[in-house]
Parts: sequence; C-alpha cells; structure tokens
Amino acid sequence: MRRRLAALAVCAAVIVAAACSGDAVTAPPPPAPIHPVAGAPGAGDPYYPDDGNGGYDALNYHVDATYDPPSGHLDGDTTVTAKATEDLGRFDLDLRGLDVHSVEVDGQPARFTREKAFELVITPAAPIRAGTTFRTRVRYGGDPAKTPHDGGSENGWQHSADGGAYMVGEPHSAAFWYPVNETPRDKATFTLTAHVPAGWTVLSNGREGPPGTWTEPNPVASYLTTISIGKFSVDRSTLPDGTPVVTGYAPGTEDRRAIGDRLPEVLGFLSGKFGPYPQSAAGGIFLNEDVHFSLETQTRPTYAKWADLPTLVHENAHEWFGDSVSLKSWSDICLNECFASYAQWLWAEREGQSLDDRYRAAIEITRGSTDFWDQKLVGMGQGHEFEGVYNKGILALHALRRQIGDPAFDRLLHEWPSRYRHGNASWADFEKMATQVSGQNLKAFFDEWFRGTKLPADADLFPGSLRS
Repeated sequence: MRRRLAALAVCAAVIVAAACSGDAVTAPPPPAPIHPVAGAPGAGDPYYPDDGNGGYDALNYHVDATYDPPSGHLDGDTTVTAKATEDLGRFDLDLRGLDVHSVEVDGQPARFTREKAFELVITPAAPIRAGTTFRTRVRYGGDPAKTPHDGGSENGWQHSADGGAYMVGEPHSAAFWYPVNETPRDKATFTLTAHVPAGWTVLSNGREGPPGTWTEPNPVASYLTTISIGKFSVDRSTLPDGTPVVTGYAPGTEDRRAIGDRLPEVLGFLSGKFGPYPQSAAGGIFLNEDVHFSLETQTRPTYAKWADLPTLVHENAHEWFGDSVSLKSWSDICLNECFASYAQWLWAEREGQSLDDRYRAAIEITRGSTDFWDQKLVGMGQGHEFEGVYNKGILALHALRRQIGDPAFDRLLHEWPSRYRHGNASWADFEKMATQVSGQNLKAFFDEWFRGTKLPADADLFPGSLRS
C-alpha cells in the first residue's frame, strides 16, 4: 500500500510539472454538431421510386418468425443492423400489411407510424450520428396471405398445396413478411430462425443450422430471400469443393428428383463458363405449385411444378448473374435475365446443338414481328421489364458473341461476375467492360440491339460467323 501511494505522488508531481512547463495533456475535441434529417422514403430507382429508403446502409437482417400453418398467422421479430450514412432524426423501413406491435432502436423504444402503402416510419429516442452502426428491432404479426399484391411476378405470401406456405416474388417479396430496405441497391446478409409445429419443414437461403435456422453470409438482394414451409422431403449432399447442397421436394414433386439430382453437373458446367460458384450453399426448393415463374432465390432457387432441366440451368445461372452481381436499377434487368436465358443456349450447345443455326431460324420466324422487335432490352420503362429479356435478349447476346468473337466473349462472361462479385452493377458498366474486353466500338451495336425498337441492320443482325 505504501509503495502505491509513493508512486501516485510521483505521478502527481509529473503532471504538475508538465502543467507548469506548458505541456499539459489536451482534452479531446468536442464531437461535431449533429444535424439530423429524415432518411429518404425511396432509394432512387425511377421505376419504383417508393421502394427502399435512404439514410442508411443495411448490413444484416435477423428474422425470427413463428408461423402456424392451420391459421396462417405469422408472428415476427426482426432485427435490422444498419450503418447510418447521414445524421438521422428518423428513417423508414418497408413492410406490407402486417401489424406492428413495437419498435426499438438500440434497445430504446422508438415512435413509429405507417405511411403510404408500405412505409414504416421510425423516430428513434435520440438522433443517430452518421457513421454509427445501429440496430432496429421490430415486433409484428398477422396473416401475410391477406396482404394485397400486384400479381404477375409479384406473388405475395401464398398457401401451398400441402397446407404450408411459400414466399417468392419480383420485384417485391421480402416486405410481405419482414421489415426491410426493399431495394436491390442495398444488399445485406440474412439469417432466418423459423418456428413451426412438429412435422413441418422450413427451407430458406444459405447454410442450414439447427431446424428452422438458415444463414446466408453473402450479401443478398432482399427479393432473393425466401421462406418455404411444407411437408418437404429433403436431400442433402455436397459439391466436390465441399459446398453444402440442400434440396427440398414438396409432396407430389418426387419425379423432379431426376432434375434436381443433376444440379452438381449443371453447376460444374456453369462454373466452366462463368468462373467459380460464388455462393455459400446450393440446392433447390421444388414446389407443387402452378405459379407461372420459377425464381432464383439466392443459393436455393424456388421452382414451379412444371420446372424442367433448362429451368434448372436458367435459375442457377442467376447465382452469378443477378444474385452475386445484382442490378443497380430495374431497367438493368437484362443483366439478370438475358444472361440466364443465354445460359440455356450454352447448355444446348454443350449437347451438340448449333447455336448459329438456332439463331438464324429464330430470326426468320421473328423477322416480320413488330411486337417482337419493339421490345427494348434496356430502358424499357416501368412495367415492361420482363417482356423482351427472355427471347430477344438471347438473340442479342448471341449476336454480341459473334460480333466480338469467342475469346473476348468468354473473357467477358468470366470477368463480369468476378469484378462485381457480391455487389451491384449497371448496364452502362457492362457496355464499358464489353468495349474494353473486345477493343471494339460497340455503341451502334448496343443502340440497335438493346435500346432499339426495330429489326437491326444486317451488319449487326448477322455479325461474324453469322454472315456465312
């Protein structure tokens, strides 16, 4: 004890001496003043201006959901981890239909209101400084199947044939069952902990944990998250590199196993075309539902009852084009669908089909079709995103391949998902890369094929080997 008092006396003398000599320790500067604002209620996509929100960057969603199949009732408890990009006095999340019971920000109760169709407006107890990581916890509940949806590829929460439920949709999906920044521009990691009665199985994205728990460690666009609750039979295996494969088959889809079992073969082929498989896990969810689309839900595509092998190829090509590399705006949808559709042609080429012959035949069939050629592939306008990308988009990419040659085209297919891995990119980014890789001025080609509304001139319609 005495030794310690002596040491303290020496320290005090040093401090006094420093003060007398003008070398006193300076106090840290006061924090910069905070100027809280309201985060924007939209993320800036001109086609869907109310989608998503501004003022923060979502980092992770942890969704805890309890679902009762007989009643269709869902109770949710979601924590959104985000980083403020400006001083926030309030901010929005997107949530459709369900009733909000409480909101907390960093453990403190927050005020909230509902505005427009799906804005959950949150006012924290104290402003949030830009650069701060904060956590918002929302407790909510209701019957998500009662929330209206727009139809088309926006499916909403649906009851399945076996009495369970599933959630797939594009461009809107996640906000039907958890609060989210619903824009592809703000990707985040995702964890689901689901509670269902005994006898039911839950399938979702990423790697499987304890029953009902799924974790996707790679950033995911929110419309690519999913949940399926059903009486699935589940197959588990691994790819040659150890990537876990989990595939579920709803009752009545047992014959789809012949397709699902070919997934390792398909992913091996696609890896040869696009580079290493970019996701944390693989598999599929085979529904016994007659929805008119399958969807590339990240790591584990969701398939309609009619899905065939080309569908398997298409949806898994999205794991590179659309899932790992996501669009910046919905006008860039060709980056997803044109490439996934062309992957089906690449698979057909693997099986011995002449793509040049197939291309010429398609041109002859469509040459006189104004409806076919007036479909823009870029800048098509809201509501027209999915009209040309599955058919005209295939022809456009094959023409591009012949225009720049196979070596440059192959390099492009590898470099694109590598450069923008787990990020976002625009169609302008792709045109820039194609120009750099090919060494050609492709402006006129892209104008005719991707922005044009009529049959391209022969020079662009039959480039390279297509001229013969």
